[in-house]
Amino acid sequence: MTHQLKDLQDYKETYARSIKDPEGFWADEAATFKWHKKWDNVLSWDFVKPDVKWFEGGKLNITENCLDRHIAERGNHTAFLWEPNDPASPSVHISYRELLEKVCQCANALKELGIKKGDRVVFYMPMVPELAIGILACARIGAVHSVVFAGFSAQALADRVDDAQAKMIICSDGNNRGNKLIPVKQIVDDALEISCQSIEHVLVHKNTRTDVNWNNQIDIWWHSAVDKQSVTCKPEIMDAEDLLFILYTSGSTGKPKGVVHTCGGYMVYACSTFRNVFQYQDGDIYWCTADIGWITGHSYIIYGPLLSGATSLMFEGVPTYPDAGRFWQICEKHKVNQFYTAPTAIRALMAQGNEWPDKYDLSSIKLLGSVGEPINEEAWHWYDEHIGKKNSPLIDTWWQTETGGIMITPLPGITDTKPTFASYPLPGIQPVLMNADGTEEKNNNAEGLLCIKFPWPGILRTTYGDHERCKLTYFSAFKNMYFTGDGARRDSDGRIRVIGRVDDVINVSGHRMGTAEVENAIDEHPEVIESAVVGYPHDIKGQGIYAYVIVSHNASNDIINEIRKVVTKEIGPIAKPDKIQIVSELPKTRSGKIMRRILRKIASNELDTIGDVSTLVNPDVVDEIIKGAPI
Repeated sequence: MTHQLKDLQDYKETYARSIKDPEGFWADEAATFKWHKKWDNVLSWDFVKPDVKWFEGGKLNITENCLDRHIAERGNHTAFLWEPNDPASPSVHISYRELLEKVCQCANALKELGIKKGDRVVFYMPMVPELAIGILACARIGAVHSVVFAGFSAQALADRVDDAQAKMIICSDGNNRGNKLIPVKQIVDDALEISCQSIEHVLVHKNTRTDVNWNNQIDIWWHSAVDKQSVTCKPEIMDAEDLLFILYTSGSTGKPKGVVHTCGGYMVYACSTFRNVFQYQDGDIYWCTADIGWITGHSYIIYGPLLSGATSLMFEGVPTYPDAGRFWQICEKHKVNQFYTAPTAIRALMAQGNEWPDKYDLSSIKLLGSVGEPINEEAWHWYDEHIGKKNSPLIDTWWQTETGGIMITPLPGITDTKPTFASYPLPGIQPVLMNADGTEEKNNNAEGLLCIKFPWPGILRTTYGDHERCKLTYFSAFKNMYFTGDGARRDSDGRIRVIGRVDDVINVSGHRMGTAEVENAIDEHPEVIESAVVGYPHDIKGQGIYAYVIVSHNASNDIINEIRKVVTKEIGPIAKPDKIQIVSELPKTRSGKIMRRILRKIASNELDTIGDVSTLVNPDVVDEIIKGAPI
């Protein structure tokens, strides 16, 4: 196992060593895993190209480190503890031995269906064990998995399938989510009608027994393909820099970008961060409430916990079904020790009242975690007092899809915690604040643009099929720096507080949504002439989506609902604007640039700080928009 930090002195010494001798530090961390061939070189890097390689020449298979190596000591220990959507249905325990067998069966089925090393497989599934099994089966045979959140629309799914040129989609017949039944297979069928010419098979898990349309040419039931297979499958030997997965994330342009992570570095980083951040001990029950469709689910439901030999709880449902006590009922039922969720969920449950957590025994919780967006102070205190009973350290973790794992966080029982502060970098992470003029802000009590000046093993390697986009997005703002896209503040003691995005990306319930992506969807409505989308403060979601839209004179009275339907169809319900304001024109400079800064101020009701509007073609439009703004 990778080194687990013990106390503050250990953290300080380890961090100092990781900065002074990063290659030696990460080589020691990597040496704790099973390698078929040791690496020739720990690290080579160039942030200009960019080109980063960790453990070059090393040969491994990540699933051997997640599964096979644990069998002798903890084969009968629970790997996954699955809690279904319906609280009346029984929980499912899957041991490491059972999980290995199920992964091998699925891997053999994939091979039988023509999937081989390097092929891309897209998942569009609910939070069921088969999703984790399928992901690990891909990794077992060297196929590249790409999970698409099962709340995205058919168009958004098709876009991702086409970009990855995937050969297979793995989905369910339907998805139980609270009291809703979501027709997952139908959405996949719709995506196949849109495009997806590269797809050869659709593997369908019978999850809800809903009626589905069936195409005998490509559709195959999971149980008929998988259940007959052998329970052993020899792992494909991978190079450390071979692709492990692609995960699509929204950018400031309309096209989602496929963030690429590779086998060796991601493995070392996911395990190291899991062990240190969550201070997991044998026998603990760890629960991350994220969806596996996001990076948090990849790193801290599947890979990090399994690499550490942990018990990882997976939950199919939602926090408010059948009532607002569901999270806390599960914590009591399974005596959860580490609980990791998003500020959006915390705020939504806080709004339901204290009586819900007060009904349950939460004394087993040793640690509370927050992920996805900066947590506001009110939610931080409620979480600390009503869930942790002021006995459980609260860790506010900052990281991104692109970083592969947690980067800045308090360490429970080791470092202090301060509301709204992600606080301290983990070993190997070198954050800096940069000024807009390209100089480093070295003082405390200062703000700047958050960059990382040295590579870590979990860093993205490229954006799939478009390396230039990777360079422009992450490595071109500042020389020899990875630019996070976030602004940050450093306090007098050196703790870091992440303020939020500085590009045209909105953080909605912890999910990044490109404004251009939403605008492109709105513009699909035939009566929409032009639109501009900004984020604004939202009590539950953190940020809401505010759309300013110019429509033709032929537009119907129901145009606002029609626009919401178009966005749901193009991207999914998650991108539906919370507020839509019909306007006669948008504030533009003489060069035609929309002044989103002004629109953000209006949306946030910060009318006294709008500033100079004299550079606009029509300054009067600002007052007009202010007067027409929805309450």
